[in-house]
Amino acid sequence: MFENLPTSALDAMDWRMERYQPYFQVLNEMTLTAENVSTWLKGWTQLGDLVMEVFARLAVAASQNTADAEAQQRYLSYVESMLPPLQMANNILQRKLVESGLQPEGFEVPLRHMRAELELFREANLPLFVEERKLATEYDKIIGAQSVTWDGKEMPLAQLQVVAQNPDRAVREQAWRLAHERYLADREALNALWVKFLDLRQQIAANAGFSNYLDYCWKALGRFDYTPHDCLSFHRAIEEVVVPAMVRLLEQQRCTLGVETLRPWDMNIDPTHPMQLSVDPQPRPALRPYQSIDELESRAETIFRNVDPTLGEYFAIMRREGLLDLANRPNKAPGGYCRTFPVAKRPFIFMNAVGLHDDVQTLLHEAGHAFHAFESAPLPYMQQREAPTEFAEVASMSMELLAAPYLEAERGGYYSAADAARARLEHLRNMITFWAYMAVVDAFQHWVYTNVETAKDPAACDAQWSALWDRFIQGVDWSGLDEFKKTGWHRKLHIFHYPFYYVEYGLAQLGAAQVWRGALSDQGAAVARYRKALALGGAAPLPQLYQTAGARFAFDAATLREAVALIERTIEELSDLY
Repeated sequence: MFENLPTSALDAMDWRMERYQPYFQVLNEMTLTAENVSTWLKGWTQLGDLVMEVFARLAVAASQNTADAEAQQRYLSYVESMLPPLQMANNILQRKLVESGLQPEGFEVPLRHMRAELELFREANLPLFVEERKLATEYDKIIGAQSVTWDGKEMPLAQLQVVAQNPDRAVREQAWRLAHERYLADREALNALWVKFLDLRQQIAANAGFSNYLDYCWKALGRFDYTPHDCLSFHRAIEEVVVPAMVRLLEQQRCTLGVETLRPWDMNIDPTHPMQLSVDPQPRPALRPYQSIDELESRAETIFRNVDPTLGEYFAIMRREGLLDLANRPNKAPGGYCRTFPVAKRPFIFMNAVGLHDDVQTLLHEAGHAFHAFESAPLPYMQQREAPTEFAEVASMSMELLAAPYLEAERGGYYSAADAARARLEHLRNMITFWAYMAVVDAFQHWVYTNVETAKDPAACDAQWSALWDRFIQGVDWSGLDEFKKTGWHRKLHIFHYPFYYVEYGLAQLGAAQVWRGALSDQGAAVARYRKALALGGAAPLPQLYQTAGARFAFDAATLREAVALIERTIEELSDLY
């Protein structure tokens, strides 16, 4: 529709609102009819894709180097000066479509989201959203600057994770305490930031006419297919099914280590993933799957080609086109993510690899998101490509499980048969411990946003987190570590950045386990279902997306029990291989 729009977002990186405004005006002045609505939507998509890719590229640059003042300023300037008018312009177009009464084919789910967004929209909230993004950037700066001195070298906290495989328990404890004490050094700064977040979010909800942020956020996240009560049911199912399985698992860890009680440093060193079982219970060196980032990438490509040739080619495209930034370095923002560049129709993977198996797992995960972007790219309208996070994480978590049989070097991967079994065991054990940790994070957020005034006192948050930890995390001895335990909420990025964005991982892991179960009997058919579901993007409701992938969207103990039984059975089988 717009022949003179740039065909590359790189040509619009410095565009301001006045450059976009004429295009929005054309769309706004068109009289919508059944005959032209498809053309109109494609024009809106063309414009929206350009806007989104410029923003994505600026955000990537800011996270690649948190000390790059120019990159930070360009990103923040866009957030502050561009996002509010762009949101206003999109709101006008949403209202135009909804009020037209037209029902474009395949647009039922996007229309449902549009109606909700229009109901929530308040111009007064636009500057508050800008401030929220600024606070999130401040959190990244605080965390990104955290480093410790180990063996005479200054290193980011992520790199300290290599000590987790040290067979000397005293060394692990020293590293664990060092990392957690570094977090505690920023306790006051994080507490102050937290209060600002809550004040802001409470005001956003009030402006939209809600008495609490939970109800506002539920609608803003487009959670039409489940309720807060469903999440509470999921917590109870985890308490019933997962916690006993976790206790069995951790008891095995304790017995193999030969210790009287299992301490946190007998599991992990990384403060941001406290329930990952990355400490090998046997005195073996850490798995070192690759010697260079190129090797990490090349072996991953082979694995993906073995899962499915088309998926392998998608990853090869990312390698050729420089769409991977995998290595950890100072001043790189924490975590990992996959961004989509919609004009280029390409995804981009960002992570912090330090030479451990967790890097492989993270790459498999983020590649699942990338494959989702590739598969859904042909959908004609941008709103159809916006997959709900509850299913987006099925795409990533399923890929971890579908790729697992190919971790052996003889099958294109990184390891001997014994080490591949060891890596898979770590992943499966972590699936069990993750559900319990997820329940802590999600239950904490339910409490926070229905008790905001109380939660503005960081001490109350400490107490609530500690109580939830004791409810869901059993089998680990935290005695004498109260200050570290109760401030664990500081170390979960999602709590600060993305309120309520964490239960998705738990729900998706249950979906992924069902996709995996299907692959055990017929991998070809399971991968075909998986790709078919990914290709739907966000054009179908959650239950249909899960069903297409060969799973059921569920919160109940019975479905969870089947998944846990499969995991425990596979753990037992793999344990015999090494």
